[in-house]
Amino acid sequence: MTGQSRSEIRAEGLSVTYTGGGKVTRAVKNCSFCVLKGRVAGLVGESGSGKSSALMAIPGLLPAGTLVSGSVYCGGADLAALSEDELAAWRWRRVAIVPQGAMNSFTPHLTVERHITEVLTCHLKIPRREGGARAAELLRVAGLDAAMLSRYPHELSGGQKQRAALALALACEPDFLLADEPTTALDVITQKEVLDTIVNIVRQRGMGLLLVTHDLSLAAGICDALIVMKDGEIAESGPARQVAENPSHPYTRLLIGAIREMDVPR
Repeated sequence: MTGQSRSEIRAEGLSVTYTGGGKVTRAVKNCSFCVLKGRVAGLVGESGSGKSSALMAIPGLLPAGTLVSGSVYCGGADLAALSEDELAAWRWRRVAIVPQGAMNSFTPHLTVERHITEVLTCHLKIPRREGGARAAELLRVAGLDAAMLSRYPHELSGGQKQRAALALALACEPDFLLADEPTTALDVITQKEVLDTIVNIVRQRGMGLLLVTHDLSLAAGICDALIVMKDGEIAESGPARQVAENPSHPYTRLLIGAIREMDVPR
């Protein structure tokens, strides 16, 4: 069977259908792709193309009532066959998420340290009194001072919150990170700093990264592979340089053409 290696996450024939509010919306349609350990894959396309739905289907974190078909394999296991307890453990120890909005990672009344030590205690059985040092190291790796441990989420800037969310995602040393538009709502300089931090950590640790973004030019500059989505389907995929410089699908050419038009001085 394909997808049995611990060195990849592989989606095969993945489909996602939302059924809320009396409407049926096919957000992802029979998509197949893989994320390799040690590599950075970019899932790109305009808003509403199905990128985030495809990403969140991997760890099984779509809203209740969502219909998901197809398979997602990791380490020889079909994730759809795992119990909720098994899947919950897998989410932290094999794969972790850096969400679009960092506040989605935090409970407002808990300090940054408490967030990280609870993950360490729950999933790695590290006593809370010993977790503080590990939490401080995780913040350092993410580019924050250990003094941030005592702060509450609302006391952090947008960039600091996103770095703290990254530290939280790294707590159990997962093999893969899933980053869903991780720099949304940050200023341009902070966006680059945060994204550079994520990519550098992934490469240094030999992790796999699936990065969801609508910015094809950004993805082409940092990713090893690109997966271009349009209307819930994969328009094309391949090595980042090949897709960016010699796109085969009209939609990809349209995206690249729009970027070039924006770059032309007025």
